[in-house]
Amino acid sequence: MALIINIETTTKNCSVSLAKNGTILSLKEINEGGYSHAEKLHALIEQVCKEQSVKLSELQAIAVSKGPGSYTGLRIGVSAAKGLCFGLNIPLVSTDTLECLAMSSNKKSGFIIPMLDARRMEVYSAVYDSDYNIVEEIKANIVDENSFSEYINKDKVCFLGDGAEKCKDVLKHDNIEFLDDFFPSSEQMAGLSFAKFEKNDFEDVAYFEPFYLKNFVPTAAKKKK
Repeated sequence: MALIINIETTTKNCSVSLAKNGTILSLKEINEGGYSHAEKLHALIEQVCKEQSVKLSELQAIAVSKGPGSYTGLRIGVSAAKGLCFGLNIPLVSTDTLECLAMSSNKKSGFIIPMLDARRMEVYSAVYDSDYNIVEEIKANIVDENSFSEYINKDKVCFLGDGAEKCKDVLKHDNIEFLDDFFPSSEQMAGLSFAKFEKNDFEDVAYFEPFYLKNFVPTAAKKKK
């Protein structure tokens, strides 16, 4: 039996699930439009365990969504996951953020393009087929009228994630479908993290770093008048 806590903090959705052998036992999420992960994350972890009367000492692994995504969100999630792994002496599993987002679409045909908002007209995206096999690797894209045309002209394409909003006014085609209000969730992590657990596909807790994709660029603080 494998009891695994899954942690997803790469976007404004702070999500935690407790899963047994890949099946969700408890799921808690908070999406308040801002980044309150530092205050909420550990409370959500306590809630999913308490709901199922599971002690932290009973866990077999901790899984974390590795990115890309918000720099701050990634740091909070990975730091919490590593802290639990160190304290409980259990392994760390990482899952791909965009793969989990793609899986939430439940599409059975065509291409699936999950997107996370970056800066200005830039998105972090990848392309999957309807079996969730990777077609185009994760990268940062500047969205314009020619973006993803090789897929749009070939088959139905589903765009989802908070980055997809940037495409609505730019990409126009009958093959395009936009799914609104979709965020990465720890719900889709459960099956992936259990599969990795069974294969002993673990991260080095001491040296694991999130997949930022791009270097962090701090914004200048506003001057007080």
